Amino acid sequence: MMIPTLLPALEQHGRLQLGQADRDCVLSISPATIDRLVVDVKIAASRGRRRRAGFYSAIRREVLIRTFNDWNSPVPGFCEVDMVAHGGTSVAGSFIQTLTMVDVATGWTECLPLLTREGSLVVEAINRAQSLFPWLLRGVDFDNDSAFMNDVVVPWCREARSHSLARL
Repeated sequence: MMIPTLLPALEQHGRLQLGQADRDCVLSISPATIDRLVVDVKIAASRGRRRRAGFYSAIRREVLIRTFNDWNSPVPGFCEVDMVAHGGTSVAGSFIQTLTMVDVATGWTECLPLLTREGSLVVEAINRAQSLFPWLLRGVDFDNDSAFMNDVVVPWCREARSHSLARL
């Protein structure tokens, strides 16, 4: 959980001021409690649509998600992957997405455009990025975005790992 790392930084830079009792409460809150507290806000933000359980939920439970604190001097080839939407202040309509891959050890970054947030295009972009990096991909870490956590990308990662082409 990021709160113990972020809270002191927010306080140090004057972005947040909490009394000791509130600070203790924030530092002791569990992820499940946070989810329960913000459920109404999430539903309102998604215009009343609830996320459906199923494959996506099973994938989220299975896939390890690392944070920047979890890396311990990796060798080149381990990438953080994220999607950047270029839709301005709205996600309505069509617009370009950029798949951004950053090598954790070196900072080498490859950015690949995608026309849609679709799993097969994500796999295609990661394969293309492999040819642009001067080393083999050893692993890709992404957040729980549905562009990555789906029935195309996750099985592709498993398959890549089984062939020892990369530890994805």
